[in-house]
Amino acid sequence: MVSDMAYDPDKSPEPANLRFLRILVTILTASMIGGLVTIIVLIVIRVPNVVRTIEDPVPLPATITLPDGSVAESFTQGGDWYAVVTKGGEILIFNRDDGSLRQKIRIAPR
Repeated sequence: MVSDMAYDPDKSPEPANLRFLRILVTILTASMIGGLVTIIVLIVIRVPNVVRTIEDPVPLPATITLPDGSVAESFTQGGDWYAVVTKGGEILIFNRDDGSLRQKIRIAPR
């Protein structure tokens, strides 16, 4: 009778739209996992290059001779030059090879 016709979810067919939704969620999950793995692999490939650059910096000059009355405020360097910013508002650029003054740039006041 009525109790014999009770609803059994295990025996009922799955609606087509629910099956389609389940497939879409599975594809989305797989693509997200693939994207995450790709990002991690790219980071692992690129990071050793950054670490290698930090480990082999350009060597600092042993001594820097500034013109009379100049007081160093900051220092930076490139491949074949280094520069000193003085408290007097000048940038002094020196050759790395012989330490000679290559260029003198006056910083304009505001």
